[in-house]
Amino acid sequence: MDKKAMVSAINEKYEALKAALEGDDLTKIRELTLELHAMVHPAEISGREEKTIADYVLDYMMQGHQNEFVQREPWDTDLKYAGSKTVPICWQLWHTYRIEDLVSNILMENGTQVFNADWQKRIGSSITDTGNALEPDELALWAEAINAEELRNYMIAVGKNTRRILSGLKLEQIKSMVPEEWVMRILEEGGVTTDFRSVWLLVFWGRLTIGGMILTPMTSHHMMHLPTCIDRIEAIGI
Repeated sequence: MDKKAMVSAINEKYEALKAALEGDDLTKIRELTLELHAMVHPAEISGREEKTIADYVLDYMMQGHQNEFVQREPWDTDLKYAGSKTVPICWQLWHTYRIEDLVSNILMENGTQVFNADWQKRIGSSITDTGNALEPDELALWAEAINAEELRNYMIAVGKNTRRILSGLKLEQIKSMVPEEWVMRILEEGGVTTDFRSVWLLVFWGRLTIGGMILTPMTSHHMMHLPTCIDRIEAIGI
């Protein structure tokens, strides 16, 4: 694993997509979107042959490390809106894929999220939201109950479904913002709570175009959380 090379390649692709989104070449936008999405998700989701940064983190969690605490993000940009600055590794994956599920299905498509009561039971999660406001003691209890295999299955289901949605977006959709009632559906369906550390997400997402959502919840948001997990893996020499 060469973290520096992987991160550099991801950043380069991100900048290319960001530039493409300023233009009107839908074919190029779709191509770069799917390429970047593949780079920050497990290879199984896109069919890539080589491991991704997400594969290393997922493999580590599946080796029995789901409860290990790591720094939530490599910087303090939004940590004033967080319940804890350190989180279990399984939370990093739950958090990023719950957000991807909510944003892709509800905001991009006005459809039905992958997550439901059956997934909640299988995963063993006591919450349905993104977990933003959980305090350290709450995080520890939550993580102990998580079924890592089912969390992995949920991640794969979400990622594959997102690629379907991204592949079908039209240019006018990508350039547009979404209706407020779509944003409020996330609160109504338990994707966020009324705690200010959680509900602020609705304000943030509500100000984005779908193109902005591609750049953040679908892709770069994963890179706010994966690198600190990789740091932990490197620190113990795995």
